[in-house]
Amino acid sequence: MVDVGDKSRTVREATATGTVTMKPSTLRMATEGRAKKGDVLAAARIAGIMAAKNTPHIIPLCHPIEISSVRVELKPVKSKNCIRITSTVKCTGRTGVEMEALTAVSAAALTIYDMLKAADKEMSIGGIQILEKKGGRSGHYRRSGK
Repeated sequence: MVDVGDKSRTVREATATGTVTMKPSTLRMATEGRAKKGDVLAAARIAGIMAAKNTPHIIPLCHPIEISSVRVELKPVKSKNCIRITSTVKCTGRTGVEMEALTAVSAAALTIYDMLKAADKEMSIGGIQILEKKGGRSGHYRRSGK
């Protein structure tokens, strides 16, 4: 595990994104609340928040941090037959929150897949990436073209 003891406590924030692509009928099922397992978007949002808070239990050697906020947004994009997931995680600490944001997006995507897999076995999860990171020694990063 990397020693972060000499680092300054600063406000840190990371935003990640990803998508779950599916058939148009599956997207309608999810957005209209007709999935047999329940409210897909609500369950995915909660799964993402819970995953961010539990990242050090999932990712080896990831530091436990005191998260101050986690936001998980799920936006159906009908033109691309997908649900776009965006997570923003904030903390004041000695290490960043990129892993927490990425884990939140991943868990939300997996939850969507799990809740809709009976209707659409061809769904795909993709594009999971950091969009922006603020704070810490390396400063501000924003993915180009976003």
